[in-house]
Amino acid sequence: MEPKENGKQLGRTLDGPTNPMVTPLLNDLYQFTMAYAYWKAGKHNERSVFDLYFRKNPFGGEYTVFAGLEECIKFLANFKLSDEEIDFVRDCLPGSEEAFCDYLRGLDCSGVEVYAIPEGSVVFPKVPLMRVEGPVGVVQLLETSFLNLVNFASLVATNAARHRFVAGKSKILLEFGARRAQGPDGAISASKYCYLGGFDATSNVAAGKLFGIPLRGTHSHAFVSSFMSTDEIVDKVLHSSDGKTTCEDFVSLVQTWLTKIQYSPSLRGIFSETNHSELVAFTSYALAFPKAFLALVDTYDVMKSGIPNFCAVALALNDFGYKALGIRLDSGDLAYLSTEVRNFFCTVERELKVPGFGEMIITASNDLNEETIDALNKQGHEVDAFGIGTYLVTCYAQAALGCVFKLVEINNQPRIKLSEDVTKVSIPCKKRSYRLYGKEGYPLVDIMTGENEPPPKVGERLLCRHPFNESKRAYVVPQRVEELLKCYWRGNADEAREELPPLNEIRDRCIKQLENMRPDHMRRLNPTPYKVSVSAKLYDFIHFLWLNEAPVGELQ
Repeated sequence: MEPKENGKQLGRTLDGPTNPMVTPLLNDLYQFTMAYAYWKAGKHNERSVFDLYFRKNPFGGEYTVFAGLEECIKFLANFKLSDEEIDFVRDCLPGSEEAFCDYLRGLDCSGVEVYAIPEGSVVFPKVPLMRVEGPVGVVQLLETSFLNLVNFASLVATNAARHRFVAGKSKILLEFGARRAQGPDGAISASKYCYLGGFDATSNVAAGKLFGIPLRGTHSHAFVSSFMSTDEIVDKVLHSSDGKTTCEDFVSLVQTWLTKIQYSPSLRGIFSETNHSELVAFTSYALAFPKAFLALVDTYDVMKSGIPNFCAVALALNDFGYKALGIRLDSGDLAYLSTEVRNFFCTVERELKVPGFGEMIITASNDLNEETIDALNKQGHEVDAFGIGTYLVTCYAQAALGCVFKLVEINNQPRIKLSEDVTKVSIPCKKRSYRLYGKEGYPLVDIMTGENEPPPKVGERLLCRHPFNESKRAYVVPQRVEELLKCYWRGNADEAREELPPLNEIRDRCIKQLENMRPDHMRRLNPTPYKVSVSAKLYDFIHFLWLNEAPVGELQ
């Protein structure tokens, strides 16, 4: 393998993180104060091992989707403090020696190794998502950036996966959150990781350009209400297989179809006179996008104006060889309206002899979330696609995932962090992690072992223990064993590493892993906890180290 140079490794150029603000200064001040103290004590080159993991699954669920690894590797590949940044750090550390600045000037990640679970994997609490090894002075400066890049990415990918689960495989999911996200970076990141988590497309044009995510969108209420009369669209023409049709001819055909709909026996009485400006707006949009006509129909009244107007324009397009895509509902009773709209479409197909018209796509938006989609499913609806924004990209139901970055070994000496809150006790030493599968093909349990322990074997009985609760233990006979941590960064080491897959492959991995989970782990209400365990040997060592490190009290 070629040495790292200007972000190159294995012949592949790793551009910098998507957000240019992700630099070595994206750190809490105490990372630099510790780096200086390490340096002063001569400890900065001591070999350390840190685990990045989380303690609890989000959103009341029992699974999480790991995301953000690619951005972390890009950050490593381009890690370098500029002279300007070093000058700023010097100013932040009054009294620091100039030689420390020389040390910072020479820092890179050539001595760092990163082992990680593949991005897009389903993951669980306590199991390391990433294991970072290297000189403690450098690795400590990666902590905040890594946590920043993984926390939100994994949270929003999990949120997207949960929305996909409740919506079902057959529905189209569209991310519409750019305008409600926490700033430009929140919008870009959310679009990327919602797609990773199972969404089909985004409205965010920048994300489409950066990541190749399919783009979807139509028009707003402003477009509809901006039109007043057909005089505003007289210069437009529609190209068809028979040549060109003038705007006047198309408008006349639209009006003819509207009259036919109005007096159709099965539709008579649903509406009388539609909003004319809305009809003009739909006509204008159809002339602009005859192959992609999808209209927002609730500017004035869905059933008395929006749907009849849409149908008239769609039928006129059909006469010229174009097929309209469908409509979007952005307000009202979505279960009732979608059903009524579907019935209207099917009646048009039947009464006016237009094959396929009843299958027109119905898209729903309007502050949707897991709960509203679940409620729609229970009520019964005819929605084909959901446009979801605020609750998705802001992760409204939970603000943060809560990943942590803990020292587990230094100079080959295991370290442990103790707490009165047992959930905050870390699992010491450099570890290996495995996923054990049962007879039905579902994952049964994740198990952590010491680095030098023999790996679990297929068909061989193995004792799995809860790390801290001595009464929770079980024997497992795995039918398949998967080692979870793979090497994604070796610095200058002349050894192979895993390649970073493209976003589409990460998304496919996420979808397949979620489909392979046992249904009771996935359900929204009262899901069964997935078991995370340690080997018997590691269990004994954890509690031995715990007793050694915990102070012994004295009763007076």
